[in-house]
Amino acid sequence: MPQKGMRTVFFKSPPSSSSSIPGTPSSSHSSRPTLSDSMVEETIEVAESFVARWRPDLVAAGSLFQGDDREEARQFIKAVKNLHAAMHCLASRHSSSERLVRAHDLMRVGMERLQKEFYRILSVNREYLYPDSVSSVQSPMTVSARSSVSDFEVELEDEFRFANESSTEVERVSMSAMADLKAIADCMISTGYGKECVKIYKTVRKSIIDEGLYNLGIEKLSLSKVQKMDWEVLEIKIKIWLRGVKTAVKSLFEGERILCDHVFSASVPIRESCFAQISKDGAMILFEFPELAAKYKKTPEKIFITLDLYEAIADLWPEINYIFSSTATSMVQSQAVNSLIKLGQNIRTLIADFEMAIQKESSKTPVPKGGVHPLTRYVMNYISFLSDYSGILDDIMADSPLPTQLSMPESYYGTPKQDDNPITLHFAWLILVLLCKLDGKAEHYNDVALSYLFLANNLRYIVDKVRNSNLRFLLGDEWIERHESKIKLYSSKYMRIGWSGVFSSLPTDVVAEISPEDARESFRNFNRAFEETYRKQTSWLVPNQKLRDELKISLAKELGALYGEFYARNRGRARRVSGSDPVVRLSPDDLGNYLSDLFYGSGSESVGSASSNYSSSHSSPSSRGRFVR
Repeated sequence: MPQKGMRTVFFKSPPSSSSSIPGTPSSSHSSRPTLSDSMVEETIEVAESFVARWRPDLVAAGSLFQGDDREEARQFIKAVKNLHAAMHCLASRHSSSERLVRAHDLMRVGMERLQKEFYRILSVNREYLYPDSVSSVQSPMTVSARSSVSDFEVELEDEFRFANESSTEVERVSMSAMADLKAIADCMISTGYGKECVKIYKTVRKSIIDEGLYNLGIEKLSLSKVQKMDWEVLEIKIKIWLRGVKTAVKSLFEGERILCDHVFSASVPIRESCFAQISKDGAMILFEFPELAAKYKKTPEKIFITLDLYEAIADLWPEINYIFSSTATSMVQSQAVNSLIKLGQNIRTLIADFEMAIQKESSKTPVPKGGVHPLTRYVMNYISFLSDYSGILDDIMADSPLPTQLSMPESYYGTPKQDDNPITLHFAWLILVLLCKLDGKAEHYNDVALSYLFLANNLRYIVDKVRNSNLRFLLGDEWIERHESKIKLYSSKYMRIGWSGVFSSLPTDVVAEISPEDARESFRNFNRAFEETYRKQTSWLVPNQKLRDELKISLAKELGALYGEFYARNRGRARRVSGSDPVVRLSPDDLGNYLSDLFYGSGSESVGSASSNYSSSHSSPSSRGRFVR
């Protein structure tokens, strides 16, 4: 029983039963060395001398951890730890002795000093302990639990030495502060004051996380608030998030994780719990935003910024998985995964909506001059931009294969290969849907030749888009070659149908001997057929220079060669008869000049109509070619 006038003393001790911080070191009495009474008394006296010099209420005392010399701090921490060991010896012998009361009071004051030092170091070095600074100056020391006072002293001395040997000023100050904080935390945890240490740390460091996110423009939003926003406002917020998320993860949270792991290396449960309390709220706000954005009203154009959101999280996943790997922060990982799932669903829906939009496009007005249809430009620009995200889309579309009933004809795609990526097949399918739509639109032209020129123009645009974008590497050269052949087919059909009247106006055998009257009649028929075809086609357009040149060269070779042979053999026979109209109006050079004027769309805007008066527009002597009237 305790003596009269004395009070029973309960002191802080490491066992988990005496601390709300999980995982504090065990304090089994059997594992502690037994001290003689004289050693206990000496330990208390040493601790008392240190505590007296560094009482927290002594303003003149300054700080234990200042300047480059940490010998006094090291001796103070050693005295406190020895005092704690002495208290265990006293408690096992005389749980209510005066010496135990005295030691308890000394421990309380010593801990107050260390708490004050801990707070001061965190506050004064706030700039040097900012997460992005910490992440670049990790300590090389191996994190391990200390089993004895001597182990602690050796590692503490190494920590202080490493801090002083750091190269730059920022590194030196950062590492010095980290070493000081770690030394204090190790001491407070081992003596049963881990809860007080964590409370101070959390108060200071959580504000840094919150401030960092605020400076990056990351804010907490609700679903209802997001859905009420104008798209322009939400788009700005998404772009702010995209600019800030990498810094938030790789500097802010990773730096804080490094600092927390370093300072509380003495206890895995403590450091995980502490980091969770500091970072969880901010991280949840950060990774919840993409999921909220994915729930906004969907239109196909939003797919690109949605892909940016998905890609940002996917690229940072290794860091997210490492930083928030503990059970205490598992909900952050779950939120990031949920955002990826929701964004992926959104992207698949947008691609399906895009395909449906192509199929439902119902305009029936032919594109003037047979040029490139706006739908072709829109779809191919959209798909070529999508192809830049092919790596991400492979993951997203892996579970969305094309239905078997929508398999592509071999003449279009070739035989699908086992290693064809899902997104490759989707891109090929979307282009096939577009081509089928264009086939239908070609039927709206009254002139069959113009319909084939329209198809050649649009397929030329499609193939060029594939060749000059990432689609080339996805669809392959075989796909391009197949469609190049189709362009040639459309071009030949345009020439065969569009110029059939001109070709048929000449004799079947242009080198055969014919009478002067037949020669004159053939020239008249050729002039009439060429003028009619030229008047009509001068308004037609081939915007692609390569295709335009190919068509002109092909026409010049076939029609020019045929007419040139006929002209050379029959010009003399069809010489002008006095008082009659001239029948030889075009030389081969004149014909070439007129053909060179085609496909610029310089005529009438109406489809299939003449552009301007054929004769008058070429009757000037200064014209490159002219009819002789």
